[in-house]
Amino acid sequence: MTGLWTTLFLLTSGFTSGFIDAVVGGGGLISTPALLAAGLPPQIALGTNKLASSAGSLTSSLTFIRSGKIDLKLTLKLFPLSFCGAVFGVMLVHFLSPALLRPLILFLLCAVTVYTLVNKQWGAASTYTGLTRKKAAGFLPLTFIIGFYDGFLGAGTGSFLIFSFLMLGFDFLYAAGNAKVLNFGSNIAALITFAILGYVDLMIGIIMAAGLLTGSWCGAKFAIKKGSSYVKVLFIMITVTLIGKNIFDYLSTLFH
Repeated sequence: MTGLWTTLFLLTSGFTSGFIDAVVGGGGLISTPALLAAGLPPQIALGTNKLASSAGSLTSSLTFIRSGKIDLKLTLKLFPLSFCGAVFGVMLVHFLSPALLRPLILFLLCAVTVYTLVNKQWGAASTYTGLTRKKAAGFLPLTFIIGFYDGFLGAGTGSFLIFSFLMLGFDFLYAAGNAKVLNFGSNIAALITFAILGYVDLMIGIIMAAGLLTGSWCGAKFAIKKGSSYVKVLFIMITVTLIGKNIFDYLSTLFH
């Protein structure tokens, strides 16, 4: 059983994580350390986080869908790729250390941030006209790879998904909405795989999920109200934070 203070801590952490994750991803920066602080072993913390994240990403996806800020036809086609990618990612965690990917992830996050800052009008208005064969040839494998990454490591998945949809011509608000649908696919796939492996604490996961559900709903509503410019600012802030975290994690592996 969890105590009152632990419950309040998990609910607060879940709300904050859900709010941020609903808009630009990166909620795992808050929820995973919170679960570790609650005393869960690392693998169980990751699996339990996927339970809470699945609930949160479903909530924010439905909120974006109701507001009409998602290209549902496109995201439903891409959903199976994100789902399958995450299953393979979780399975590979058993054979490879996620630390091996950190230098590459750090480089990609830096490139995403610089590109977004340099292109000041990028993502302000949607120019998407459809998924041509040429675009599909690159985007379909990319969706699988990002899903795989979410199952394997996770941090920054939302940023990479949003960036991918921006490259297709969506504005920041539509990119955020589309990203949540695919993120739900990778989250639920990772959750099922972690659960089969016995890495989910159901009690703590439900408490964290309650906070994430509320935070996700509020975050999605706030993003829809504020529009693309707000999403872009938060996108840059979270991506820079992810860069800092990855630098810290990478240096920690070098000096230990």
